[in-house]
Amino acid sequence: MSELSLLAIAVGGGLGAVSRFLVAREMGRMFGNYLPYGTLAVNVLGSLALGWLATVFLDRPEINSALRLGLAVGFLGAFTTFSTFSFESVQLMLSGAVWRAVLNIAVNTVVCLGMCYLGMQLARLG
Repeated sequence: MSELSLLAIAVGGGLGAVSRFLVAREMGRMFGNYLPYGTLAVNVLGSLALGWLATVFLDRPEINSALRLGLAVGFLGAFTTFSTFSFESVQLMLSGAVWRAVLNIAVNTVVCLGMCYLGMQLARLG
């Protein structure tokens, strides 16, 4: 792996982490804390984006590999928050909010898989 690819991953990761923080904060302000809406939002957006990007990248080998890695591994790897989703779901269960935990798991799973598929389909349109 080239130094440029590592730099692209590092820069993308930094931008993805900051973006995740800002989106999560704003979602909490807008919708409250009944569910971890910020985590849901970044997982949905990240699933859509990765589905779209992966499909575009597969069809366009001329796209620079550092750019691919910076966006897919760096930015989206830091932006999406599956580990946070897992922790928050377990915390909901441990606090006795089992149905909220199940709702959180179901919504994240169904919507994110759907958004990944939608991203792939959108990439094929253009």
